[in-house]
Amino acid sequence: MNQGYFDPDRHHWRKVEGEEGAPYKINHEYAILGADIAAGTLDMVVRWQGDGGHCPLHRHTGTTSVLVIAGEQHLWDVLPDGELGDLTVRRAGDYALSLGDGLPHLERGGDQGGIVFFGCHAQDGLLYEILAEDMSVLIEVTVESLLADWEESRSTVPPA
Repeated sequence: MNQGYFDPDRHHWRKVEGEEGAPYKINHEYAILGADIAAGTLDMVVRWQGDGGHCPLHRHTGTTSVLVIAGEQHLWDVLPDGELGDLTVRRAGDYALSLGDGLPHLERGGDQGGIVFFGCHAQDGLLYEILAEDMSVLIEVTVESLLADWEESRSTVPPA
């Protein structure tokens, strides 16, 4: 069997950065591999550098398959009292399934960064919610809105 691997250079990456002064650093990139808006599915890959950059605080609302491709994924649930739960570390090759009913969490790569595949499925199209520190919903992220954001970033890339 011919052993393959994920080549990040074959994909367009959308960079996401937070504002200065935020309680934690937001810095990551994502690439969409495929989506079906009508079916409520989206496959994407998220990449973190080893700089401590996170995704925004969020809560998955749909079923999400997770496969760590390279490096590590670090997760901390945010408990109802606002405290951080224990650190969960997933390493390359680790798999997890989120049923969309878990706690909000913070997420980033390990010291050397990480690349993680997310297979997202939501009958209503709502994949996850980005939350404020008080746990109020700032943004509802749907298959359609995430795909539109990524497509918009593709159109603003200067020609090589």
